[in-house]
Amino acid sequence: QVQLVESGGGLVQTGDSLRLSCAASGLTFTSYVMGWFRQAPGKEREFVAADWRSGVNSYYVDSVKGRFAISRDNAKNTVYLQMNNLKPEDTAVYLCAAAQLIGIIKPETVSRTANYGYWGQGTQVTVSS
Repeated sequence: QVQLVESGGGLVQTGDSLRLSCAASGLTFTSYVMGWFRQAPGKEREFVAADWRSGVNSYYVDSVKGRFAISRDNAKNTVYLQMNNLKPEDTAVYLCAAAQLIGIIKPETVSRTANYGYWGQGTQVTVSS
């Protein structure tokens, strides 16, 4: 049984940093694309970042480029999202997801919600102004 468990969310002020963690179990971690998504109240789920080929490749939504960094520790089956210079518009529930993709993996593939078969329960990030 695949489980993804996020942690690290919280209430911070504009400009602060947070590091989210997602511990995965029940899957061959290195074989999966790991992604972070977020969902704000009343809005659709939005892609944030993804990591594949065991950390060789990564892709970000434009709004977080230069501020967020995804990384993984394959020994711990854990993927991280380091979030710096947080803004109020980053406020959302952040969800970790895993996708088993084959063939050539492209940014437009890893950013699609429908390609992810496993999801965590999410962790709340609130950025006050």
